[in-house]
Amino acid sequence: MSFANLKRNRDSLDKLTKAIESTTQTAEAGSKDDTRFWTPTVDKSGNGMAVIRFLPAAGADGEDGLPWVRLFDHGFQGPGGWYIDKCLTTLNEKCPVCEHNNTLWNSGVEANKDVARKQKRRLSYYANIYVVSDPSNPENEGTVRLFKFGKKIFDKITEAMNPEFADETPLNPFDFWDGANFKLKIRNVEGYRNYDKSEFADKSALLGGDDEKLEKIYSQQYSLKDMTDRKHFKPYEQLKGRLDKVLGFDGIVPQSRAEDVEIPVAKAKGTLAPTSSVDDDDLDYFKSLAEQD
Repeated sequence: MSFANLKRNRDSLDKLTKAIESTTQTAEAGSKDDTRFWTPTVDKSGNGMAVIRFLPAAGADGEDGLPWVRLFDHGFQGPGGWYIDKCLTTLNEKCPVCEHNNTLWNSGVEANKDVARKQKRRLSYYANIYVVSDPSNPENEGTVRLFKFGKKIFDKITEAMNPEFADETPLNPFDFWDGANFKLKIRNVEGYRNYDKSEFADKSALLGGDDEKLEKIYSQQYSLKDMTDRKHFKPYEQLKGRLDKVLGFDGIVPQSRAEDVEIPVAKAKGTLAPTSSVDDDDLDYFKSLAEQD
């Protein structure tokens, strides 16, 4: 889609709202060397602030032509090491971890349910943003980047589109002209990043609505659709083999639902505490868990 067509045929708020409803009902990019991504910086106390602008979908990109995509992944430790990989449910395909977790949950054994909780899939969203203000890294200001965020910030977006009170006007955060800057406010709450105080500013056109500047930004956006390309996901059998190795069993799981029968793999308790055998990529994953909004 050309920039001119974007301006004439901007995504309606109703379309995005319905998409969010659909996402809610159905509900490895970003590595340390991936310069496409922007990550907020915090001080020694764990506090930080930046201002960003969510950008519209670039052409037919995104999830169903939407300005965001969502990805699921898993990360946990078992007797045979760490399992850290994308979840095939992102592609609406069967995932061996999710299947195994369902078996654990349906066993009726509370210990198995605890393991299933620790091995559950984790949801992340990705969108293109324009960095308006980044006091800790001013060189990022004025750049188009990819931004990974979680449910807390996505809830902020949802609330802006569907305000709680009648005197509040619905906002399309992804609109160049009728959107709003997002003030990202980060606090350290009990050792975790907290985004509760983040909020949208008043509605305003990005860069004063200068079409020449906005068209340049539009042309610099990254592909979202590529993130959910099948080539980035391992096949089921490969993931199943890794899961069996991590859990330390041959994949045969007792189907008994008797309360006095505990599935053996319940001993493979998940944890977020990395060990000396964890490599740099895994450490990045644990850092992202700590920063999860």
